[in-house]
Amino acid sequence: MPCAPISTAAQRHLTSGKVSNASGYVAPTASLPLPGHRTTLTLLMLAYTLSMCDRMILSILFPDIKAEFGLSDTQLGLLGGISFALFYATMGLPIARLSDQYSRKWIIIVSLIVFSLMTAFSGLAAGFISLLIVRIGVGIGEAGVNPASHSIIADYFPPERRAFAMAILMLGGSLGMMLGFVGGGMIAEAYNWRIALVSVGAPGLLLAVVMARSLREPARGTFETETPPPPPPILTTAATMWANPAMRHLIAGSVVAGLVSYGLTQWLPTFFIRVHDLNQSQTGMLMAGVFGIPGSIGALVFGKWFDRLSHRGFQHGIWMLAVVPFVTLPFFIAGLLTDNLVTAIVLFIIPGFAANYVIGPTIAMVQTLSPVQMRAVSSAIMMLCLNLIGMGLGPLLVGLLSDLLTPEHGEDALSVALAFFTLVGLWGTVHFWLCGRALAKQQLDTA
Repeated sequence: MPCAPISTAAQRHLTSGKVSNASGYVAPTASLPLPGHRTTLTLLMLAYTLSMCDRMILSILFPDIKAEFGLSDTQLGLLGGISFALFYATMGLPIARLSDQYSRKWIIIVSLIVFSLMTAFSGLAAGFISLLIVRIGVGIGEAGVNPASHSIIADYFPPERRAFAMAILMLGGSLGMMLGFVGGGMIAEAYNWRIALVSVGAPGLLLAVVMARSLREPARGTFETETPPPPPPILTTAATMWANPAMRHLIAGSVVAGLVSYGLTQWLPTFFIRVHDLNQSQTGMLMAGVFGIPGSIGALVFGKWFDRLSHRGFQHGIWMLAVVPFVTLPFFIAGLLTDNLVTAIVLFIIPGFAANYVIGPTIAMVQTLSPVQMRAVSSAIMMLCLNLIGMGLGPLLVGLLSDLLTPEHGEDALSVALAFFTLVGLWGTVHFWLCGRALAKQQLDTA
């Protein structure tokens, strides 16, 4: 299918180093965010923080759950991966379609209530099957948060400021991870894993009340020069995304990066507990100090860097994403394979800083490349691919690989499995490079 036609004004925008979407809009280069953008961004970031906390807390509780229910690493990977991701990803599409038509604010609030209740109910699970079912409920609840949030932010911020705004939103990922790992670990150690799950589920209900009073939804297409048509069917949006080579490679690179990121993040707490004999609270503090805090700072730095590079053309920001793994992966693999904890921590500092470098820029680019009436669904399609493959298969593949390597490597099987799995990240760099090349070609074609 050929690429969607681009208007004359959009061609001038491309030539000046910007990318216009298929609706032919041209964003004013000096545009400022709408009033109230800080409050909105803070509320949306907090919603994402709680969703990530509820999602990631399970990994710090893996040892306790495994001991109580007698589970294998593969079953733990299933709990932390496909059981959640399958419904989180697939339900995201119809909910995003509603977000392109109805109130994004109330879709986020209802989703927040659902996943918070389901997380609390996880603490009542009687066995593997019941925990699996409730985690599916958590996935369904969280499905409505991100696509609607991305769409709202795209209407608060102009294109050349979206990557940094999305990076701030994505701080919720690091903050949620820290909250889940540190808070979950300390509560589980003081009480048990069930109380930990109930405790992290409750704050979402309070935030839902605050968002109902304070969140303001902007008009759609704030920075567009044309009135957007009604949202098309989901398959039309998918076809439009597929027709753009830059979008195809952007999604592929994001999926591979997500596969590695989710696989590593779900299993690193167990790695520190199993390989370096740390307890849960020590592991939570270590994860926060090495990956959470540096990752939060790195997300902002890479988001701002991407925005600056994008003033010369979005392809330069994308090429930056392709280079980063070649710097970080050697340090990370060495940290996984060393026997000394202090050495491992030092080696993890650089990879920890770059842990969240992809998500802000790639989400921003999906919004920038998508027509206004397709933004929420475009985001949901990206999250479908990212979470179904990345979150769904990442933890499961690491657990399966660890079980397969156990007869040969014993207690070191998880370390070796994580080291091998990390190399998959190089595949994603190829797609980011091709995405940048496609963007550069579009700019040349319209020059």
